[in-house]
Amino acid sequence: MRSLAQACHGRLVAIAARRDGASAIEYALLASLIAVVIVGAVTAVGVNLGTNFYNRIASALT
Repeated sequence: MRSLAQACHGRLVAIAARRDGASAIEYALLASLIAVVIVGAVTAVGVNLGTNFYNRIASALT
């Protein structure tokens, strides 16, 4: 019985050998790049929003 790693490796090799496998890899890279940009933007906006919110509450309490 083949291990899970061998089975995954076999499927990846089969995908890489086909021409449409290259398109799938390109789409995966594009999707991961978009996800990284979204996470970065949400993190930056969240930090700025949290800082501004905290500063407004702190100034209202003093």
